[in-house]
Amino acid sequence: MSSTPETAAVQAPVIAYVGMGANLGDARATLLAAAAQIAALPGVHDTTLSPLYRSAPVDAGGPDFTNAVLKVETSLSPEALLRALQAIENAHGRERPYRNAPRSLDLDLLLHGTEHRQTEFLTLPHPRMHERAFVLMPLRDLAPGMTLAQGVIEELLAACSDQLLSRI
Repeated sequence: MSSTPETAAVQAPVIAYVGMGANLGDARATLLAAAAQIAALPGVHDTTLSPLYRSAPVDAGGPDFTNAVLKVETSLSPEALLRALQAIENAHGRERPYRNAPRSLDLDLLLHGTEHRQTEFLTLPHPRMHERAFVLMPLRDLAPGMTLAQGVIEELLAACSDQLLSRI
């Protein structure tokens, strides 16, 4: 049986980063459960969870979010990992009634190795992560000194200084 690009595993493990957020229910417990579910996926070899942060919704209403970033060593392709993340979201009752609606769980594939791609299903790197303090701060915790295409994380964080964020 041959594999398609969407289901194929990459040959060697890569480091991926998953943005995590929730603002409905017990958001902290949901993020911790989702991190454990991701760690248990076939093709995931190791994970590290950043500290948790509280942030106000960006371009949306609703309660504050609990956010984190999960570092994932994986041999899954970007598409296979994203499909698994969406299945975990759905298992936690994720609904999408409208853009930026409150969420029981939101999992965004931010980076997958050095992959750059744009399809209807997936854009890598994530197109707005450099504008979001709730992504940049936990990403910095996991990968100090990381540079994104838009610049060094410290400089990008300075540009987001109007976004309130507190470590939990």
